[in-house]
Amino acid sequence: MRPALRRPQRRFDSPQQEAYLALWRTYDRLSALEAELFGSFELSAQQYNLLRLLEARHPEAAPTLSLSDRLVSRAPDVTRMLDRLEQRGLIVRTRSTEDRRLVLVNIAEAGLALLKEIAGPLRECHRKQLGHLEPAELKSLVDLLRKARAPHELADSPWK
Repeated sequence: MRPALRRPQRRFDSPQQEAYLALWRTYDRLSALEAELFGSFELSAQQYNLLRLLEARHPEAAPTLSLSDRLVSRAPDVTRMLDRLEQRGLIVRTRSTEDRRLVLVNIAEAGLALLKEIAGPLRECHRKQLGHLEPAELKSLVDLLRKARAPHELADSPWK
């Protein structure tokens, strides 16, 4: 009696699904390292991203509404994130004198100091995440990722 031939198991429905799941798995593995780092500073990755956006505008203030468009990943409640950062003294919010509906956000000195403290450990985290890739491989990866998300970005996105 011959052993039954096993049909190869199909792992993915399409090349697109395989690529998407590979991206998702990669994000999960790389973000775990970053979450551990930011957690040690009592920050989320999105809070860190907000602080970096404010640092880039410093000493000018940023309108609250403009911040959500510039985040790396969508955040459902930027106001709550800003509340937490303000409670820690990392940012300062003020109302515009010209338009009372407009809330402006500045990074505080404590926020600048925290970013400076995080800089070295974050460089090390990025080295752990992707330091095994060659510069040309990193450039190719960035180019492919940009191409993959381009049809899904808003026309005025800074990530285009």
